[in-house]
Amino acid sequence: MKHTAVTPVVLGLLALGPRSGYDIKATVDRSTRFFWAASYGQIYPELRRLEAEGLIAGEDAPNGARGRRVYELTNAGRKALEQWLVGPTTTIEYRDESLLRLFFADALPREQALGLLEARRRGHEEYLDALRAIDARPGTDPDFVDLVLRWGIDFNEWGRQWCEHQLQRLRRKKRS
Repeated sequence: MKHTAVTPVVLGLLALGPRSGYDIKATVDRSTRFFWAASYGQIYPELRRLEAEGLIAGEDAPNGARGRRVYELTNAGRKALEQWLVGPTTTIEYRDESLLRLFFADALPREQALGLLEARRRGHEEYLDALRAIDARPGTDPDFVDLVLRWGIDFNEWGRQWCEHQLQRLRRKKRS
């Protein structure tokens, strides 16, 4: 099986139940996008590819005048997901444009550079608001979905605090 960046997202979400491409994107937008984004431009071609490989099965389910196709995981798809889940390698790859900007921020005037750190703090605060809203919704998530949500909340709380601490440290350093 050819594996793309969105393969595990699609297979994993379909393991939770049948979904359309739109449903997958909506779920991504309130869950995995906080650590693993997927766009419509990635999802729909991936659905077609996975269906052609027999890992998912789709059925037309029009919604009014709009065409709609709902997909579900096949046995082969479930096996492929399980193989990926217990695979021999786990890559922790973290792409963070905000950190990249901070890395090069010495090229800016000091106040502008500190503004980047303030923006990062605000970003953590916005993520915290979004994640806490997800956490406050009624219903219960499966244990490990909830576990990742807790990681996101804790990570962004730490990130907010770290930014605040570093802002104070760098402002003190400026006065020295």
